Amino acid sequence: MPAHLAVAHAPARPVGHASPLGAAYPNTAFNNIAAQAARIVRVPAATPAATIAPVVPLARQLRPDYLAIDDLSGTDARMRDLLARGKRFVDRGLPVLILGETGTGKEFLARALHAYSERRAQSFVAINTASLPEHLIESELFGYQRGAFSGALPGGMKGKLQQADGGTLFLDEIGDMPYALQTRLLRALSEREVTPLGASQAVPVDVQLICATHQDLASAVAQGTFREDLYYRIAVGVLTLPTLRERDDKTELIARMLCDEWPGLRVDQALARVSSDALACLLTHSWPGNLRQLRAALRYACAVMSGDMLYANDLPPELVQSRPAHTSNTRCVEVRSAESGGVTSSLSSPSSPSSPSSLPLAEQRAQDTPHERERERILQALAQHRWNISAAARTLGFCRASLYRKLKQLSIPHVRDCGEALSAGHYA
Repeated sequence: MPAHLAVAHAPARPVGHASPLGAAYPNTAFNNIAAQAARIVRVPAATPAATIAPVVPLARQLRPDYLAIDDLSGTDARMRDLLARGKRFVDRGLPVLILGETGTGKEFLARALHAYSERRAQSFVAINTASLPEHLIESELFGYQRGAFSGALPGGMKGKLQQADGGTLFLDEIGDMPYALQTRLLRALSEREVTPLGASQAVPVDVQLICATHQDLASAVAQGTFREDLYYRIAVGVLTLPTLRERDDKTELIARMLCDEWPGLRVDQALARVSSDALACLLTHSWPGNLRQLRAALRYACAVMSGDMLYANDLPPELVQSRPAHTSNTRCVEVRSAESGGVTSSLSSPSSPSSPSSLPLAEQRAQDTPHERERERILQALAQHRWNISAAARTLGFCRASLYRKLKQLSIPHVRDCGEALSAGHYA
């Protein structure tokens, strides 16, 4: 029976959409913990210490967690079909390859598949192959024996494959794995065994493999940067996550994320606290950072809003300043009044003869290619944060590694190399 790989932690708990008291999930262990904590808020001084149940810290109760697989989609038919196929893949023990843009929820899906599988009681081990230096990836994956190299731990170390034995191994950003290491990984998958560095005997492993990448692996194979035999080994069950702009359940996703920020509210109550102009811009924005960027934008808005209503001016500046992308039915248009100089947002059909005309700048940006718009958006975020990579990445909804990768892909040199010329050229 062939071996497979994946990554995670333990059975997934409902996250992202639950209130701190677990109201949205009355039958979960999460809710039981919250209820237990509520019962012991005040304990009489005479109560014996042995009878007092441990209190779970509030920060831990509120910690965002991963969702069950059936909670990853609302009314979007494409996502429901994808999740149904994912269940069938893991039921058969097939290696799964998750494709999708950054921020679409690839690790959320990987953890949900693990929690659904028969291996859910075993370990879920995740490793981002793009975040490790090349000289450490081999020891991280395969482990090493005592004295294998200078600086090795005295007792050696188990690699990720051995740690995931019996469970799931999740290889994130596998498209960025060094070519030389791809050969060793292929052999481990084929032989169902690993040989730690410095060891003379191979160790058998049995893992469910789940890989994820935002890259086009088929093109990488054609270009010779990714091994063709490894590609066909991992790309058995392929799941391509839709982008946020393609999903039909954005309103439900927004409401669920707001329930995280406003504990105790129901989905309909959360939506009632979002103004129509703010909701219109949220629904029509292009969201290049997808779910990760949406969540960051909502957390920002909830932090800066005053009062009980969330308005458009509470959204991140780059969200309000940039013209939202056109959708199939509607678009968000800003009209500047010559008398007051104010800005009003409204929804209108692109085919409607009464639609207000947009600003010349918006028309100019609408003609730009997606590549140019993304480049400009990243440059604006970098300039806003004075080229603080971490801060800019948070604003954009990326991780640091993804932002560095974007800089390379879009040919954006670092400011330390040509800061004055770059600033003069784009923000004079």
